Amino acid sequence: MKRTITRIFAGIALGIMSFTASASVPRPEYPRPQFERTDWVNLNGDWTYEFDFGKSGMDRHLYKSEGFKDKITVPFCPESRLSGVAYVDFIPAMWYHRKIQIPTDWQGRDVMLNFGGVDYFCAVYIDGNLVGHHWGGTSSFSHDITKYVADGKEHDLVVRVEDDQRSGNQARGKQSGNFYSQGCDYTRTTGIWQTVWMEPVDHAGLSSAYIVPDLDHKRFVIEPSFRNLENGQSVEAIVRDGGKVVSRASEKASRQVKLELPIKNVKTWSPESPFLYDVELTVYDADGNAIDKVSSYSGMRKIHWEGDQLYLNNEPCFLRLVLDQGFYPEGIWTAPDDASLKRDIEMSMDAGFNGARLHQKVFEERFHYWADKLGYLTWGETASWGANTNKIEAARNFIPEWESIVIRDRNHPSIVAWTPFNETWERPGDSEQAKQHDRFVKDIYTLTSHLDYRPINDTSGNYHVITDLWTVHSYEQDPDKLADYFVIKDGRYPQLDPNKEISYGGQPFFIDEYGGIKWIDGAQFADNSWGYGNAPRTKEELYDRLERLTDVILAVPYMSGYCYTQLTDVEQEQNGIYNYDRTKKFDMDRIKKIFSKVPERFKSNKKDSKKK
Repeated sequence: MKRTITRIFAGIALGIMSFTASASVPRPEYPRPQFERTDWVNLNGDWTYEFDFGKSGMDRHLYKSEGFKDKITVPFCPESRLSGVAYVDFIPAMWYHRKIQIPTDWQGRDVMLNFGGVDYFCAVYIDGNLVGHHWGGTSSFSHDITKYVADGKEHDLVVRVEDDQRSGNQARGKQSGNFYSQGCDYTRTTGIWQTVWMEPVDHAGLSSAYIVPDLDHKRFVIEPSFRNLENGQSVEAIVRDGGKVVSRASEKASRQVKLELPIKNVKTWSPESPFLYDVELTVYDADGNAIDKVSSYSGMRKIHWEGDQLYLNNEPCFLRLVLDQGFYPEGIWTAPDDASLKRDIEMSMDAGFNGARLHQKVFEERFHYWADKLGYLTWGETASWGANTNKIEAARNFIPEWESIVIRDRNHPSIVAWTPFNETWERPGDSEQAKQHDRFVKDIYTLTSHLDYRPINDTSGNYHVITDLWTVHSYEQDPDKLADYFVIKDGRYPQLDPNKEISYGGQPFFIDEYGGIKWIDGAQFADNSWGYGNAPRTKEELYDRLERLTDVILAVPYMSGYCYTQLTDVEQEQNGIYNYDRTKKFDMDRIKKIFSKVPERFKSNKKDSKKK
């Protein structure tokens, strides 16, 4: 059957018309900016729902529902105010419903139903028929619903959700295991919390593409993956600088195919100059007809480590990161709009940071898009807390979710490291459980290294098993005591517990959590508001403590970077550079002067590299 690309564009007018008529649809932007198709339907907006506290919905045949009595605004979770529900107690299960209709222009192509994120387990039904399941609260997924729908016909889409943050079997990150938010845990997120959308895709179209920048050889290497392969099928990649084609490659489609695209007069991506090349991928059938086209982009940059130094584009790089937990007062895990994602990055850069450690949450792809555009370095993490690494079921749940996260986000030039775990406190001493913990962390390290080339911080803070980056946490508020912490004693570098982790092996060394100085600007968010150590009595005292702590870190001769806690207050944890609502707490010129400092040796290295 001949299929042409003109059919793919046939539904554009319909799509534009629907968005124009539905200006109130929340989060209307295409959610997958590095794998973008032009023809799609956003399913955000009004859905109906029913809580299922007794998990009896299957017995009551709720999967056959044609609509529930209460309304919810997707993609905001029911705990959030933006959802219109704002129910903050535990929700063990719930059901969603909305009507969907497939545009007639999509005839002849498969229909994909895509979810940016659903926490935690979900089952999808159309007209009472089970389409598929998914486990994982932070990984994106898709279902092919072609055989369940008909062009132009209205269908009932039902989503069943189950979520048990206290089971120990699933990762929850900073979602509170108690009714109230307390300590480092905050309001929970249940169910749909990222965009839901449909798009038509050819049966033999693309399923993904791994775009690897190779700065040393001045080329991009692209590994496309296909939904299915048909005889005579080919794939073409085009790289553009603005509107100008700078490289093109075409190959016969196969499961082993790689496209090599040499680039002359390379423009590198960096925080100083975040240049992005446009990338276009097209699949052709045996008759030369274009059957699928995807728009993407990439940055030509190299991240690697040699000994105790991290390098960006073959130059020593000192990371000045801030801890970003990605919580919002109105949307919790979901930003109110796309502009909020961009604004968070701009706020961080205005404070003097050149990047962020994205902490205990998998950020949505639009955040990474803005980081790419703005030149903002990040460490990708997952919401590992809550998954007891000593339990087999937790490990079984964690592995595919983490694999999916890395594959989804590995094309973003702004991500320069992976951190699968944070503070694995559950690791016991010398026991069989400890062996299982260490084996699991090593397995995740090995899996990650097979999926991508970036350095891996196996466990932020503790306990290290096998790692490319050495990280420690210290919230010592006395600068003199912090300086003493970094003194090498009897040849041993700082670590939490030498009896529970390997010794430092000469890797790039980071303090990827420090500071956390409490300062409440105005009213407390909650009765249990807190920060690390004793709060300064005045802002002047805070500026002094902050600068002295940071100067101590900059003076450590083996230090490759830091991460300050944190960008904004989050509910009761009021130790951010900004308030929870993103308003200013401090004189940002003074804050920026502190966090813009770089160790002298990095300044000289920069000068030397420019001379060369």
